[in-house]
Amino acid sequence: MSETMIHDTDTWTVAGRTFTSRLIVGTGKYKDFAQNAAALEASGAEIVTVAVRRVNVSDPGAPMLTDFIDPKKVTYLPNTAGCFTADEAIRTLRLAREAGGWDLIKLEVLGEARTLYPDMRETLKATEVLAAEGFHPMVYCTDDPIAAKQLEEAGAVAVMPLGAPIGSGLGIQNRVTIRLIVEGAKVPVLVDAGVGTASDAAVAMELGCDGVLMNTAIAEAKDPVRMARAMRLAVEAGREAYVAGRMATRKYADPSSPLAGLI
Repeated sequence: MSETMIHDTDTWTVAGRTFTSRLIVGTGKYKDFAQNAAALEASGAEIVTVAVRRVNVSDPGAPMLTDFIDPKKVTYLPNTAGCFTADEAIRTLRLAREAGGWDLIKLEVLGEARTLYPDMRETLKATEVLAAEGFHPMVYCTDDPIAAKQLEEAGAVAVMPLGAPIGSGLGIQNRVTIRLIVEGAKVPVLVDAGVGTASDAAVAMELGCDGVLMNTAIAEAKDPVRMARAMRLAVEAGREAYVAGRMATRKYADPSSPLAGLI
Protein backbone atom coordinates (compact mmCIF):
# COMPACT_ATOMS: atom_id res chain seq x y z
CA MET A 1 0.00 0.00 0.00
CA SER A 2 1.37 3.44 -0.92
CA GLU A 3 2.14 6.11 1.66
CA THR A 4 -0.69 8.26 0.26
CA MET A 5 -3.21 5.44 0.61
CA ILE A 6 -2.14 4.78 4.21
CA HIS A 7 -2.61 8.47 5.05
CA ASP A 8 -5.99 8.66 3.32
CA THR A 9 -7.36 5.68 5.22
CA ASP A 10 -6.25 6.99 8.64
CA THR A 11 -9.34 9.08 9.27
CA TRP A 12 -11.17 10.12 12.42
CA THR A 13 -14.87 10.67 12.98
CA VAL A 14 -16.82 13.02 15.24
CA ALA A 15 -20.62 13.20 15.40
CA GLY A 16 -20.85 11.06 12.26
CA ARG A 17 -18.54 13.31 10.19
CA THR A 18 -15.25 11.89 8.97
CA PHE A 19 -12.06 13.89 8.43
CA THR A 20 -8.58 13.14 7.14
CA SER A 21 -6.72 16.08 8.68
CA ARG A 22 -6.23 15.87 12.43
CA LEU A 23 -5.35 19.56 12.71
CA ILE A 24 -8.01 22.17 13.52
CA VAL A 25 -7.11 25.84 13.22
CA GLY A 26 -8.69 29.07 14.40
CA THR A 27 -9.65 32.45 12.95
CA GLY A 28 -8.37 34.94 15.52
CA LYS A 29 -5.30 37.20 15.72
CA TYR A 30 -4.46 37.17 11.99
CA LYS A 31 -3.75 40.52 10.32
CA ASP A 32 -6.70 39.93 7.97
CA PHE A 33 -9.00 37.26 6.56
CA ALA A 34 -6.73 36.76 3.53
CA GLN A 35 -3.77 35.75 5.70
CA ASN A 36 -6.08 33.50 7.71
CA ALA A 37 -7.24 31.77 4.54
CA ALA A 38 -3.66 31.29 3.30
CA ALA A 39 -2.62 29.75 6.63
CA LEU A 40 -5.65 27.46 6.57
CA GLU A 41 -4.70 26.28 3.08
CA ALA A 42 -1.12 25.56 4.18
CA SER A 43 -2.29 23.71 7.28
CA GLY A 44 -4.44 21.26 5.33
CA ALA A 45 -7.07 21.58 8.06
CA GLU A 46 -10.65 20.66 7.19
CA ILE A 47 -12.19 22.31 10.26
CA VAL A 48 -11.86 25.96 11.27
CA THR A 49 -13.07 27.37 14.59
CA VAL A 50 -14.97 30.64 14.57
CA ALA A 51 -15.59 32.80 17.64
CA VAL A 52 -19.14 33.81 16.78
CA ARG A 53 -19.06 36.76 19.20
CA ARG A 54 -15.98 38.23 17.51
CA VAL A 55 -15.76 37.09 13.87
CA ASN A 56 -18.21 38.42 11.30
CA VAL A 57 -20.14 35.62 9.62
CA SER A 58 -23.53 37.31 9.19
CA ASP A 59 -23.16 41.06 8.44
CA PRO A 60 -22.77 41.50 4.65
CA GLY A 61 -22.01 45.20 5.18
CA ALA A 62 -18.55 44.37 6.57
CA PRO A 63 -15.77 42.00 5.47
CA MET A 64 -17.04 38.47 6.10
CA LEU A 65 -14.94 35.40 6.88
CA THR A 66 -17.17 33.35 4.57
CA ASP A 67 -15.91 35.43 1.61
CA PHE A 68 -12.41 34.07 2.22
CA ILE A 69 -13.06 30.61 3.69
CA ASP A 70 -15.89 28.77 1.94
CA PRO A 71 -18.17 27.02 4.48
CA LYS A 72 -19.14 24.57 1.73
CA LYS A 73 -15.52 23.37 1.51
CA VAL A 74 -14.35 23.77 5.11
CA THR A 75 -16.32 22.74 8.19
CA TYR A 76 -17.03 25.74 10.39
CA LEU A 77 -16.89 25.02 14.12
CA PRO A 78 -18.55 27.93 15.94
CA ASN A 79 -17.15 28.43 19.43
CA THR A 80 -18.14 30.34 22.53
CA ALA A 81 -14.87 32.18 23.16
CA GLY A 82 -15.45 34.99 25.65
CA CYS A 83 -18.37 33.33 27.43
CA PHE A 84 -18.16 33.03 31.21
CA THR A 85 -21.49 31.37 32.05
CA ALA A 86 -23.44 28.42 30.70
CA ASP A 87 -26.36 30.70 29.79
CA GLU A 88 -24.08 33.01 27.76
CA ALA A 89 -22.60 30.07 25.86
CA ILE A 90 -25.98 28.48 25.15
CA ARG A 91 -27.43 31.77 23.89
CA THR A 92 -24.38 32.37 21.66
CA LEU A 93 -24.66 28.93 20.06
CA ARG A 94 -28.39 29.24 19.49
CA LEU A 95 -27.67 32.44 17.54
CA ALA A 96 -24.91 30.65 15.61
CA ARG A 97 -27.31 27.91 14.59
CA GLU A 98 -29.80 30.52 13.38
CA ALA A 99 -27.07 32.32 11.40
CA GLY A 100 -25.44 29.35 9.73
CA GLY A 101 -27.37 26.21 10.62
CA TRP A 102 -24.39 24.88 12.58
CA ASP A 103 -24.93 22.06 15.08
CA LEU A 104 -21.36 20.73 15.42
CA ILE A 105 -19.96 23.31 17.83
CA LYS A 106 -17.07 23.96 20.18
CA LEU A 107 -18.12 24.79 23.71
CA GLU A 108 -15.92 26.71 26.10
CA VAL A 109 -17.11 28.36 29.29
CA LEU A 110 -14.31 30.27 30.98
CA GLY A 111 -13.87 30.67 34.71
CA GLU A 112 -11.86 33.88 34.76
CA ALA A 113 -10.21 36.32 32.37
CA ARG A 114 -6.69 36.01 33.83
CA THR A 115 -6.06 32.29 33.24
CA LEU A 116 -8.87 31.53 30.74
CA TYR A 117 -9.26 28.18 32.49
CA PRO A 118 -12.63 26.53 31.96
CA ASP A 119 -15.32 26.64 34.63
CA MET A 120 -16.12 22.94 34.64
CA ARG A 121 -19.40 23.24 36.56
CA GLU A 122 -20.80 25.73 34.04
CA THR A 123 -19.26 23.76 31.15
CA LEU A 124 -20.99 20.57 32.25
CA LYS A 125 -24.31 22.36 32.65
CA ALA A 126 -24.05 23.87 29.16
CA THR A 127 -23.07 20.52 27.64
CA GLU A 128 -26.19 18.85 29.00
CA VAL A 129 -28.51 21.59 27.70
CA LEU A 130 -26.89 21.81 24.26
CA ALA A 131 -26.86 18.03 23.76
CA ALA A 132 -30.56 17.92 24.68
CA GLU A 133 -31.25 20.62 22.06
CA GLY A 134 -29.60 18.59 19.30
CA PHE A 135 -26.19 20.26 19.24
CA HIS A 136 -23.03 18.16 18.96
CA PRO A 137 -20.65 19.82 21.44
CA MET A 138 -16.90 19.39 21.24
CA VAL A 139 -15.93 20.61 24.68
CA TYR A 140 -12.88 22.53 25.97
CA CYS A 141 -12.00 21.26 29.42
CA THR A 142 -9.33 20.92 32.09
CA ASP A 143 -6.84 18.08 31.70
CA ASP A 144 -8.80 16.03 34.26
CA PRO A 145 -9.76 12.43 33.38
CA ILE A 146 -12.80 12.51 35.70
CA ALA A 147 -14.14 15.76 34.25
CA ALA A 148 -13.56 14.44 30.72
CA LYS A 149 -15.61 11.32 31.47
CA GLN A 150 -18.41 13.41 33.00
CA LEU A 151 -18.55 15.54 29.86
CA GLU A 152 -18.75 12.44 27.69
CA GLU A 153 -21.65 11.14 29.80
CA ALA A 154 -23.35 14.55 29.50
CA GLY A 155 -23.34 14.37 25.70
CA ALA A 156 -19.99 15.75 24.53
CA VAL A 157 -19.09 14.31 21.12
CA ALA A 158 -15.40 15.11 21.75
CA VAL A 159 -13.40 16.23 24.77
CA MET A 160 -10.70 18.86 24.31
CA PRO A 161 -8.36 19.11 27.30
CA LEU A 162 -6.00 22.05 27.47
CA GLY A 163 -2.28 21.39 27.12
CA ALA A 164 -1.47 24.70 28.81
CA PRO A 165 -3.31 28.03 29.23
CA ILE A 166 -4.90 29.49 26.08
CA GLY A 167 -2.44 31.52 24.05
CA SER A 168 0.53 30.68 26.32
CA GLY A 169 2.52 28.57 23.85
CA LEU A 170 3.93 26.56 26.76
CA GLY A 171 3.24 23.14 25.23
CA ILE A 172 1.69 20.16 26.97
CA GLN A 173 2.41 20.54 30.68
CA ASN A 174 0.96 17.24 31.92
CA ARG A 175 1.39 14.32 29.57
CA VAL A 176 0.18 11.86 32.22
CA THR A 177 -3.34 13.29 32.50
CA ILE A 178 -3.72 13.73 28.74
CA ARG A 179 -2.77 10.09 28.29
CA LEU A 180 -5.26 9.01 30.99
CA ILE A 181 -8.02 10.95 29.23
CA VAL A 182 -7.15 9.25 25.93
CA GLU A 183 -7.19 5.81 27.55
CA GLY A 184 -10.58 6.39 29.21
CA ALA A 185 -12.47 8.13 26.41
CA LYS A 186 -14.96 6.60 24.01
CA VAL A 187 -15.16 9.86 22.03
CA PRO A 188 -12.34 11.70 20.20
CA VAL A 189 -9.80 13.53 22.35
CA LEU A 190 -8.13 16.66 20.97
CA VAL A 191 -5.59 18.85 22.73
CA ASP A 192 -6.94 22.39 22.72
CA ALA A 193 -4.81 25.33 23.90
CA GLY A 194 -1.18 25.74 24.81
CA VAL A 195 0.55 24.53 21.64
CA GLY A 196 3.43 26.86 20.76
CA THR A 197 5.45 25.09 18.09
CA ALA A 198 5.56 21.97 15.95
CA SER A 199 7.09 19.69 18.58
CA ASP A 200 4.16 20.42 20.92
CA ALA A 201 1.70 19.27 18.26
CA ALA A 202 3.74 16.11 17.65
CA VAL A 203 3.73 15.29 21.38
CA ALA A 204 -0.06 15.58 21.51
CA MET A 205 -0.39 13.10 18.67
CA GLU A 206 2.23 10.75 20.11
CA LEU A 207 0.12 10.56 23.29
CA GLY A 208 -2.69 9.10 21.19
CA CYS A 209 -4.89 12.16 20.78
CA ASP A 210 -7.19 12.16 17.78
CA GLY A 211 -6.26 15.71 16.87
CA VAL A 212 -4.94 19.11 17.91
CA LEU A 213 -6.62 22.50 17.85
CA MET A 214 -4.57 25.67 17.73
CA ASN A 215 -4.81 29.32 16.83
CA THR A 216 -2.19 31.58 18.42
CA ALA A 217 0.74 29.29 17.59
CA ILE A 218 0.09 29.88 13.89
CA ALA A 219 -1.43 33.37 13.92
CA GLU A 220 1.34 34.93 16.04
CA ALA A 221 4.25 33.22 14.28
CA LYS A 222 6.51 35.56 12.29
CA ASP A 223 5.47 33.65 9.17
CA PRO A 224 1.99 32.23 9.88
CA VAL A 225 1.68 30.39 6.56
CA ARG A 226 4.99 28.60 7.02
CA MET A 227 4.14 27.75 10.63
CA ALA A 228 0.80 26.35 9.47
CA ARG A 229 2.68 24.03 7.13
CA ALA A 230 5.02 23.01 9.96
CA MET A 231 2.05 22.17 12.17
CA ARG A 232 0.52 20.06 9.42
CA LEU A 233 3.73 18.02 9.15
CA ALA A 234 4.11 17.76 12.94
CA VAL A 235 0.59 16.41 13.42
CA GLU A 236 1.14 13.88 10.64
CA ALA A 237 4.52 12.81 12.06
CA GLY A 238 3.19 12.48 15.60
CA ARG A 239 0.27 10.38 14.40
CA GLU A 240 2.55 8.12 12.35
CA ALA A 241 4.83 7.64 15.36
CA TYR A 242 1.88 6.75 17.61
CA VAL A 243 0.47 4.22 15.14
CA ALA A 244 3.95 2.75 14.54
CA GLY A 245 4.41 2.09 18.27
CA ARG A 246 7.49 3.63 19.84
CA MET A 247 10.36 1.60 21.26
CA ALA A 248 10.45 0.84 24.98
CA THR A 249 12.48 3.18 27.18
CA ARG A 250 15.37 1.64 29.17
CA LYS A 251 17.48 2.72 32.11
CA TYR A 252 20.72 1.71 30.41
CA ALA A 253 22.26 1.66 26.96
CA ASP A 254 21.41 -1.09 24.51
CA PRO A 255 23.80 -1.27 21.51
CA SER A 256 22.31 -1.02 18.04
CA SER A 257 24.71 -3.74 16.92
CA PRO A 258 24.83 -6.91 19.08
CA LEU A 259 28.06 -7.52 20.99
CA ALA A 260 27.82 -11.31 20.86
CA GLY A 261 30.02 -13.11 18.32
CA LEU A 262 32.52 -10.30 17.90
CA ILE A 263 35.93 -11.27 16.48
